[in-house]
Amino acid sequence: MAHAKNHDYHILPPSIWPLISSIAAFVMLAGAVLWMKGYSMFPFLIGFVGTLYAMFGWWRDVTIESNGGEHTNVIRIGLRMGFIMFLISEVFFFVAWFWSFFKHAIFKMPNAAEHSGIELIDVWHLPLINTLILLLSGTFVTAAHHEISHGNADNQKIKKLLIWAVILGLTFTFFQGYEYVHAYAEGITMDGNVARSNFYLATGFHGFHVIVGTIFLFVALMRAHRNEFTKEGHLGFEAAAWYWHFVDVIWLFLFFAIYIWGGAR
Repeated sequence: MAHAKNHDYHILPPSIWPLISSIAAFVMLAGAVLWMKGYSMFPFLIGFVGTLYAMFGWWRDVTIESNGGEHTNVIRIGLRMGFIMFLISEVFFFVAWFWSFFKHAIFKMPNAAEHSGIELIDVWHLPLINTLILLLSGTFVTAAHHEISHGNADNQKIKKLLIWAVILGLTFTFFQGYEYVHAYAEGITMDGNVARSNFYLATGFHGFHVIVGTIFLFVALMRAHRNEFTKEGHLGFEAAAWYWHFVDVIWLFLFFAIYIWGGAR
C-alpha cells in the first residue's frame, strides 16, 4: 500500500542504468584501445551505442521523476550542486590542454623540430565567425532562460529562441569541421608537432562539447514543446543553459589563447 511522502528527499527505486552504463563504458573504452591497435572497431561501436542507450534511459527516468513531482526544493539543490561540480571537473579538463599549450609554446623543448610553432588559418575569418555564432547562440539561450524564470506563458517565444540556439550550435559545428578539412588540406597536421596536436585536441574536445550542448538544448526544446518547464521547475533547462555558457566561456579562452596569441607566435 502506498504511503504519503512526509520528507523532502527522493528515495530512489532500484535501477538497472548504473550497471548498463558501467558495462557499456568499459566495452567502449576497451574497444577503442583495440581499434587503435589495429583490430576491428565493432566492439567500440557496440559500447558506444550501449552508452548512448544508458544515457537516454537514465536521463529519461530523471525527467519522469521531475514531471512526477519527486524533485523537491532540497532535491533541486542537490542536483544543482552536483551539476556545478561536474562543470568544475570539465573546467579542469580544459585546464590540462591550456597548460600543455602554454608550456610547449613558452618553454621550448630541446627538439625544436617536434615543437615548432603553429600555422593556423586566418583568425579573423572562420574562427571569428564561429566566435560570433557561439556568442549569439548564448544570447538566445539567456533570453529563453529569462522568459522561463519569469513565468512567461508565451511558450512559442521560448521555443523560437531555443530553435535559433540549436541552429547556431549546428552551424558552429559545421564551420569547425570545414576549418579542420581546410587546415588538413593546407598541411596543418598533428604529425610530429606538439603545438598543432594541442590545437586540434583542445579545439576538437571543445567541438565535442558543443555537440553535447546542442543535444542538451534540443532536449530542452522538446520539453518546452511539451510544456514541461515552469517558473518554479525548470532545472533541466537551467543545466542546459549553464553547460552552454560554459562552452561559450571556454571557446573565448581558446580563441584568444590559441588562435590570436598562438597564431601571432
